[in-house]
Amino acid sequence: MSNYDVIVIGAGPAGYVSAIRAAQLNLKTAIVEKQWMGGVCLNVGCIPSKALLKNAEVAHILRKRGKEFGFSFENLNLDFSVAVKRSRRVSNRLTKGVGFLMKKNKIDVLMGEAKILARDTVGVTDESGKISEIKTKNIVIATGASAMVPAGWEIDGKRVVTYLEAILQEDLPQSVIIIGAGAIGVEFATIWHSYGSDVTIVEMLPRLLPLEDEETSKELAKSFNKQGINVLTGHRVESLEATKDSVKVKVTNSNDENTINAEQALVAIGFKPNSADLGLEDIGVSISKQGSVDIDDRMETNIPGIWAIGDVTGKLMLAHVGSAQGIVCAESIAGVETVKLNYDMMPRATYCQPQVASFGFTEDQAKERGFDVKVGRFPFQANGKALGLGESTGWVKIISDNKYGEILGAQMVGPEVTELLPELTISRMMELTAAEIARNVHAHPTLSEVLMEAAHDAEGHAIHI
Repeated sequence: MSNYDVIVIGAGPAGYVSAIRAAQLNLKTAIVEKQWMGGVCLNVGCIPSKALLKNAEVAHILRKRGKEFGFSFENLNLDFSVAVKRSRRVSNRLTKGVGFLMKKNKIDVLMGEAKILARDTVGVTDESGKISEIKTKNIVIATGASAMVPAGWEIDGKRVVTYLEAILQEDLPQSVIIIGAGAIGVEFATIWHSYGSDVTIVEMLPRLLPLEDEETSKELAKSFNKQGINVLTGHRVESLEATKDSVKVKVTNSNDENTINAEQALVAIGFKPNSADLGLEDIGVSISKQGSVDIDDRMETNIPGIWAIGDVTGKLMLAHVGSAQGIVCAESIAGVETVKLNYDMMPRATYCQPQVASFGFTEDQAKERGFDVKVGRFPFQANGKALGLGESTGWVKIISDNKYGEILGAQMVGPEVTELLPELTISRMMELTAAEIARNVHAHPTLSEVLMEAAHDAEGHAIHI
């Protein structure tokens, strides 16, 4: 029987990062994974989807904007299967890299299904059914989350799919109904529509990306409608029926009822934490009604020595948040200096076309919290780099406190805005003001100048608008 300081259950971005940090702090560490090193993110989520989105960007330019850029084709052939195969190569390269990092940091990798047998004991069942019992001082739960599917909806992998089947399939659906307009929904809408699929998005709430700023949602909806993506917000799915050749989705809103037919339906309504069947209840770990594991600021549960990080905590289901939690968790276990995470100020990125990025409070949220708010804006239409790229849709909006100049949040829609987030989030962390962002000389021509211009606007002296 092996003895460890830390056993991490789950090798996704939360788990493997936590294991590495624990090993760096001289804690004897093992990680247990039942399926994929790198978890959902590296294998069937964040990474392969970005590869597909790059293909989609090229496909969109070739199909829709050739004349603008001076391209012409007699017979343009777009092979979607090649895009999927490329995404698998990208994914495989990174997952192999995670395996290398485990070896480099002398972390024992145990492939199998884990169950907590006692506060200090984990059982690991391998492919052959053999169970190994492992002793440890600390157990870190990093089991992630899985797609939420309503009762009665059957995921058959062909007509009705989740993100998992969608990201692996090499056949392009000629028509598709996407149920849910969160990040997964709008990203797959971008991919499939760019390759020529007839896409309809159905969202029960009043707008796309309902967790983002309302102005952001409106800008994205305007762009989607212009592209030809059919958007049905404020519509509830009453039934989902798959046949041999198609899928039928009955939707209702306040006025009428319609049935939509398509080749395929993607269910993208959210995720549920993977907290079941781990033995957590047996040792008394507190779990919410939604299935998330309750933790404190140090990532520890109500049971000493049992910790949880990532999507299973339900705090903010984003890979980078899980990684940050993993580092804090390892440092807390080791008893070294660490930080307290502010989930309100975490960056959020959606890679549809145009991209959406944000962090912190919206204008309304800041006002609700009693701040005297000032807002700086700048459109990409007035940015030289954006015009040169041919991607001038969208804008940047910076929210700051009028009294002290503290940056409270930002919302962005437009080209590569996900890459513009770090300047804003580090400014917030280091307590810089919009005035200081405005005074920081930005290289020209760059997209980042939009941040400078919006900061100037927040200070009341916009330069180029």
